[in-house]
Amino acid sequence: MIQWRSLAVEQHVAMLFVLLFVVLSLATISVTWVVRRELESSERRARLARGLRAVWIGAGVFWLAWVAGPLGASLTCAVLSFLALREFITLAPTRRGDHRSLMLAFFVVLPLQYVVAGGRHFDLLTVLIPVYVFLAIPVLSALSGDPERFLERNAAIQWGIMVCVYGLSHAPALLLLDVRGTHGRGAFLVFFLVVVVTVAQVAQEAASRRLRRRPVARQIDRAFSWRAWLLGALAAALAGTLLYWVTPFVAPQALAMAFIAGGAGTLGEFVMKALKKDAGVRHWGNAPSVTGAVGLLDRVAPLCFAAPVFFHSVRWYFHA
Repeated sequence: MIQWRSLAVEQHVAMLFVLLFVVLSLATISVTWVVRRELESSERRARLARGLRAVWIGAGVFWLAWVAGPLGASLTCAVLSFLALREFITLAPTRRGDHRSLMLAFFVVLPLQYVVAGGRHFDLLTVLIPVYVFLAIPVLSALSGDPERFLERNAAIQWGIMVCVYGLSHAPALLLLDVRGTHGRGAFLVFFLVVVVTVAQVAQEAASRRLRRRPVARQIDRAFSWRAWLLGALAAALAGTLLYWVTPFVAPQALAMAFIAGGAGTLGEFVMKALKKDAGVRHWGNAPSVTGAVGLLDRVAPLCFAAPVFFHSVRWYFHA
């Protein structure tokens, strides 16, 4: 019988992906069988098909990123950041005078952030965007000489960079985080993060449908309530506790980290719904002729919020 601890890191991660794809295959077969048996509407089938396809694509991207190593993972996330930022900026209130700021965001800040993450300059990673970039953006906008809606325009660009670039860049950074001498096992931390964030989303959605609704902000989301959020975060904590063996955490630490990541992810999704309400759209990327990846930001937004919170919580706690 194969002993888990006797296997190399690469074998551990390979077994993790085998388990992931087996679970996804079983889930796909089960959902397909249930949908056909219950004769659901074509709209319901299409929504489930899109959801399963998104999960499969996400799992495939995750696997390719691991195969390609930290450099490949950074490049993959950089592309996702670029596409997500395009979706965000398409709906942002920008003007011609913001051209310099947008060029800075897409072609300087975005690649530089991932270079910093790939170089393990984690202290700089923490402050590059929130300090230096946030100060540079309004300076460039002011130099354009266009004061109309100046604050709104710059805040939109800064927020887009914060979510789409700063947040997502912490996912590949997890691959390089050395916790308790577990260098090379960063894929387990990324897997842990993705699973607990997904579980929190699914559990919160299920709870919001079954519980008596007491929405916190009815104008933004009639289904969001503190009870549903808490149940989602607790479900993420339970999932994280069950997965503690793939991380450097002991069970209580895994529970706390999963609760923090899951709760942050669902709150991030709620914030993005507020932004969509303000923009007057149901989904990001409603214009396929303009954006490169329709709806990508809808899928990665929870991870964009959860990744930096999880990364810095782990780094602070373990002094990594």
